[in-house]
Parts: sequence; C-alpha cells; structure tokens
Amino acid sequence: MFMRVPQPLHYAEALLEHYTDLARAADGGALLGGFVQAAARLADCELAQLYLLDAGHTSLGLSAECLESLLQPREAETLPADYKDEQLLQYSLCQNRVLSLSELNGSLHDTSFLPASHRPWRALLCLPLLDQRQAVQGLLLCASHAPRELIGFAKSLGLLGTFVHAQLQLLQRLRRPQQHSAPAPVTPCASGYGMIGESPAMRRTYQLIGKVLHSPYTVLVTGETGTGKELVARAIHDSGPRRGARFVVQNCSALPEHLLESELFGYRKGAFTGADRDRQGLFDAADGGTLFLDEIGDMPLSLQAKLLRVLQEGEVRPLGSNDTHRIDVRIVTATHRDLQAMVSAGEFREDLYYRLAQFPIELPPLRQRGEDILELARHFADKACAFLQRDPCNWSVAALDRLAGYAFPGNVRELKGMVERAVLLCETSELLPSHFNLRELPASTEATSNLRERLEQVERALLLDCLRRNGGNRTLAARELGLPRRTLLYRMERLNIHASEL
Repeated sequence: MFMRVPQPLHYAEALLEHYTDLARAADGGALLGGFVQAAARLADCELAQLYLLDAGHTSLGLSAECLESLLQPREAETLPADYKDEQLLQYSLCQNRVLSLSELNGSLHDTSFLPASHRPWRALLCLPLLDQRQAVQGLLLCASHAPRELIGFAKSLGLLGTFVHAQLQLLQRLRRPQQHSAPAPVTPCASGYGMIGESPAMRRTYQLIGKVLHSPYTVLVTGETGTGKELVARAIHDSGPRRGARFVVQNCSALPEHLLESELFGYRKGAFTGADRDRQGLFDAADGGTLFLDEIGDMPLSLQAKLLRVLQEGEVRPLGSNDTHRIDVRIVTATHRDLQAMVSAGEFREDLYYRLAQFPIELPPLRQRGEDILELARHFADKACAFLQRDPCNWSVAALDRLAGYAFPGNVRELKGMVERAVLLCETSELLPSHFNLRELPASTEATSNLRERLEQVERALLLDCLRRNGGNRTLAARELGLPRRTLLYRMERLNIHASEL
C-alpha cells in the first residue's frame, strides 16, 4: 500500500513556520483556527477538526474545523456533544490511541461526525490531543477523499497539538482578571480532586477518596445517574500512584455480551469469524494503570465469573488462547443500580459483589448538596462562556433562587446541560429565570414534607454564596444582603454555617 511520507526538509520548514504563526495568535479562537488550518495543510487533507473535552471529561465539543482550506463557522448544534455514540472517536479518546484508517468502510464505520460531501471520505486520522502532562484533552481529526495512509503525520501533529494546548492555557490565564493575592496552596483533599463542591456530603466524599488513593482496594462508586461517578474514578487514578499510566473506560451496558468479552479480554487470530489478527483487550491496554468499568450492574452473569477470576488471580486469557498471562490493573467500577438487591434476586454474583465493594463510595444526589448548586452553576456558566469566547455572564438573584429551589432529578449532568442552554439563550450579559427550563416535578415526600427545611436549604445556599464571594468577610456580606451584621451572624449560627465552609 502506498504511504505518503512527508519530505523531511520541506515538511520541517513548514512545521516550524506553523509553530511560529501559532505562537503569535492573540486569542483562543485564532489559535484553534490556525491549528486546524495548519493540520490540514501539513497532512494535505481536505478536512481537519479539533474536538476538546470539557472540565469533567464527559462531553466532547467541536472547537474548530477547516474544510477545503476554509475555517467553518461554529453553530449551536456543534457545541458540547456526547461523544459516547461515536465509536471511532470514543476508541481513540478513551484508549488514548492513534487511529489511522486508509480505507473507510461505510458499512463498518459510523462517520456521522464528518461533514456531508458529494465525494466519500476515504482516509481518516484520529489523534488524541495531549497536554504537557500527557493527559488527553481532546482529539485532532484529519480526513481525505483519497484512500491513503496518514499515520506518518501522527507524531509531528501530536507535538504541535501539545504546543497549542499549552498556548491556549496561557491565553486563558492572561485573559482572567488578576487577583489581589495568590491563593494559598491547598492539599488535594481541600481542592476536591478537581471536583466542585464544599457541602458536607462532598467533603465526606473527598475524605473517602483520600483514604483509598494509595491502597490496592477495589473501589465501587455508587449513586444516581448524573452524579459524577466517572469523575471520582478519574480522581482516584490522577491523584494516585498510577497517574503516569493509562486510564481506560468501558461502559458495560454499551456492548452485547460477546463483544464486551472480546473488548475486555482481547482475542487471538482465528478465535471467531472475522478475527483476522490478534487484538489486545482493555485489561492489557490498562496494564499498570486503571480500568474503569461503568454500569457494572449490566454485566452478564457469564462475564461476571470471568471478571472475578481476573480480580482474584490477576490473570487474563484472551479468546481463542489456551494460555493466561498476568496483568497489573486497578479496577474501579460504578453503577446506579442496587447491587445488593440484584444479588438477592440472583441477577448479580454475590462473591463478585463483595470483591468489587471492598471500598464503596456513594455519591450524594445534587438535591442533598444544597449550597453546591450555585457554585456548580457559576462554574458551568463560566466554562460555557469561555467555550463561546464571550464575556462571563452575570446572574440575577431570581435565576439563582430558581436553581437553588429545584430538585434536579438528573443531578449534575442535568444542571450542566441546563446552564449551557441558558448561556446560549442569553442575549444580554445577565442570566434570567426565563433562560432556564425547569421541569415540573411530581410531589414527593422528600420535597414537600417540611417546607421550613426547604426554605432553610435555599437560604443557606444563598448566604454561603454571598460569603464566599466576599472572601468570608461578614460585614461586606451583610451589606450586600441588606442585613444588619448581627442578623447575618444569627442566621449563620441558625443554619450551621461554619468558617471552614468559606
């Protein structure tokens, strides 16, 4: 097969020119746009796309696109989209692997992320974008109408992408308003391991993460859908001794049983129809690092027995092989289902449950994190504004009141989507109640049994938000709230607001 290899001298000169041009970019939009144009020219491709992950590594947004040498406008529908349905993007992103296809097959590959064209896309290069610490921050994608090999461009474009990410971080820091004093260094537990929230429930979660970071125990993360279980798994990996190795993710409900088994254990050539070569499984891909198995409650019983053997013996046997080999992988699992009830019903192995739940961490629903709601909302709004390259939005008191009093059945994921939509709808500099589409929830015992408790929860969140905004200064906070200082102190004592929360 013909492989187009860049001419060393001319290619090196062109690459250096692009480094110089990108270093001169004055803002994030120009930098990212220049990057995809440079990638398209260097790889001699008709298309280059740049996807960036959000702070929680849960959504992948198209940040820049160059088609036929022209930068494409970014429309609302291209903003943070769930990448989990795009198998090619998910493979490259979650396994941190370069994906190069010299001949795209429409019957085998879903390429809905590529723009429509009268000529079919034939060649594809999907390249993880790494930061200076070699953590995945997004994807660079190059595509051509001609069937050819693009792997020869992976290394140079990857290095250029790392440079661009560092430049983007620098531009964002320069754009932020200067603080009067540098923040004091904090311990990992105080910083929440990259998570947001200082409610008592989240502080307990941080303490549990700190306890298990450097131990070999298997962690089971439970909680309702949308509470951030993958964030906890990433925190355990990124702050633990395995942070230099891979963090691999697999959703156990995303694949049928036979595909999930081959994905986890790998296979040998001839193991089944279509197995034309040896393929490494996710246990091997995560060797030395962490494998996160999401929705473990959906794993078929037959696979549960094989997973138990991996946990007990530290060995895997690929499909079609008679030999086992040892691996060193930390397993972190998560589920929103009640595994104990499933054990009682015979739907989940009891021995596997106790092996997985050596160290359980239960994430609280957002409705139990009262004062965190406004902090999360501000964070998501700031991120959305930065993504859209617009000035930060202000919040009306009425909008904050509506969010603070809502139960959020979809938890943090629902809040994030709600705030991102509100920022898109906001045509002024202020977010209003009309920008938020809050569902009418059926009455429940938890929501209506005690009106005073609900009101105190809202008041506590507002007071904490105001106190944090004023650096814990009670006099300034009382002035902003229009209250006598003595009244503020009384309400703080009544609502159990302590200095440690500020």
